[in-house]
Amino acid sequence: KELREIEPDPRGWLLEQLRAPRIPPALLERENGDELVGDAVHAIRRGRGGEAEKAVRALKDVYVAETGARFATQATSAQPFVERMVLFWSNHFTVSVRKPIVAGLANAYEVEAIRPHLAGRFEDMLIAVVRHPAMLFYLDNVQSFGPNSRVGQRRGKGLNENLARELIELHTLGVDGGYAQDDVIALAKIITGWTLDRSLGRARIRYRFQPAVHEPGTKLLLGHRIAESGEAEGMEVLRMLARHPATARHIATKLARHYIADDPPVYAIDRLSAVFLESGGHLPTVMETLLALDEAWLPLTKLKNPYEFALSAVRLTDIRPTPKQVVAGLEALNFRAFNAPSPQGYSDTAEASASPDALMKRIEWAHRIAQRLSAPTDPMRLARLAIGPVMSETTRLTIDRAPSGNDGVALLLASPEFQRR
Repeated sequence: KELREIEPDPRGWLLEQLRAPRIPPALLERENGDELVGDAVHAIRRGRGGEAEKAVRALKDVYVAETGARFATQATSAQPFVERMVLFWSNHFTVSVRKPIVAGLANAYEVEAIRPHLAGRFEDMLIAVVRHPAMLFYLDNVQSFGPNSRVGQRRGKGLNENLARELIELHTLGVDGGYAQDDVIALAKIITGWTLDRSLGRARIRYRFQPAVHEPGTKLLLGHRIAESGEAEGMEVLRMLARHPATARHIATKLARHYIADDPPVYAIDRLSAVFLESGGHLPTVMETLLALDEAWLPLTKLKNPYEFALSAVRLTDIRPTPKQVVAGLEALNFRAFNAPSPQGYSDTAEASASPDALMKRIEWAHRIAQRLSAPTDPMRLARLAIGPVMSETTRLTIDRAPSGNDGVALLLASPEFQRR
């Protein structure tokens, strides 16, 4: 059915999704994740080992349930192009469950800070990301205090530069964006006070600007004097960074690498960068420009990462794994959602996913998935649906000669063509 919708006008089908991206209702249903995070923070800060361990286990349960719901939503979505955008931006603005507190917040972060801004401007997504508790915990801004603020002087606490550094180096300007260490320190001062609601003496898991933590005085960032104005300083600076030419170039390069090729053509980067600046970072306009590039339509130029591979296999075979099976299945591919090893996120090049061990794990995983198919399956029908236009004669013969339908499906999922997009 989906292929019949796509075939008359593939670009139009994708553009229609850009115009009205929807947040799946199933992802809005959070039972008690925030309360559990609050309990964990409270127990950890008070040094209550038993309570903290219990709270962390509860956060893992939240992570499994919500990751399973996310995967199921993406595997059945009528807006798969939107879901790919979600994956891109969620990885660009990485948070990681390697910090236990983030386990209870990571999926909510994607729903609350990423998804609502796919049809808007980059700067609004940037602000939402920086103010989300998941990012404030992950990059330690909850532990950053203006040295000359009221709280900083009273407690002898100082700056934590983690969020400021990654905001400049990874999220906006890029590593070659022309900034210096003094700019990182200035930005760290500017976003002091961007933290959690502590009005009742116990952190509630929502953003609140705390003036008593904010570093007073004028700051100098990238040659601009930022006058003292509390929370408004951060808003001004984030919008300035979002509109910077270096940010446009950085984002354009990452988009081209994700959607076109590991080594994308300079022309494509130039075009996307120019449109990013001209449109004020309007993401649908940038994506429309991407879809107009012929290079974006070349097949099999990108190796799927493990999550993309698993998602496409489940989408094709119509298997419905439980949340625990989703997490275990991804771990069998050496992958966990929201578990990047650093704030850089997961690599978007083949080198990170193409080791002999990683490819062998895909073959083993494909075999296990195929064995779960109970109804009689025509693997060649699935092959025509999944890789028909690019299926090699070798792959066709391999699938056709499989001893059983399930074996044929396993060979399809393990084929070179299915590994790529």
